[in-house]
Amino acid sequence: GDGKIDIIVDNAGFELVTDLALADHLVASGVARVVTFQLKGHPTFVSDALEKDLLETVQHYASLSPEKYPNAHAAGLRWQKYLEEGKWVCHEDNFWCQPSPFWEMPNPLRADMKDRCDLAFVKGDANYRRLLGDRYWDYSAPFQDVVGCYFPCPVCSLRTLKAEVGCGMDEKQVERARSLDDGWMVNGRFGVVQVGTGAGEIGAEE
Repeated sequence: GDGKIDIIVDNAGFELVTDLALADHLVASGVARVVTFQLKGHPTFVSDALEKDLLETVQHYASLSPEKYPNAHAAGLRWQKYLEEGKWVCHEDNFWCQPSPFWEMPNPLRADMKDRCDLAFVKGDANYRRLLGDRYWDYSAPFQDVVGCYFPCPVCSLRTLKAEVGCGMDEKQVERARSLDDGWMVNGRFGVVQVGTGAGEIGAEE
């Protein structure tokens, strides 16, 4: 594939490792030619993932014992090669660590994603809340109407529920979650995968 896919990263640590695993699959499967990691320009929170966190994580995996951890070691070497060959690209921007909603994305960043990116994965609860402007929406409001209509490119949100804001959830599933767990929206037991088409030319004109 010739796809150009972005991953808007949230936290360092194990969550970042899962982002690397996703990016590995996208390249190895041929879905993506280039994966760009959108990383934070500075750590507003101690766990915020910067470029140096990604590079140090890759180096750590590559340096593991091939005898004790053959799969992790091989992954680290493969990830290093992706970076060297330009199949993985790191991009830091201070916008990713600000509190403003994603519809206030600066024009240069918006234009770059609109022109270059075929799909953006948005990771984490904090980023999801920014997609929604940290506002209360009807849980059943379509994700496309709330997010997909303004985002500069096609978007897929991967979120574990940790805050009482959300949209795009089937009413029957909401009732089922409520019946199973009073804290269903905040304790991380449930999650969502939601997709929007992006604004296209309409978003660019606005």
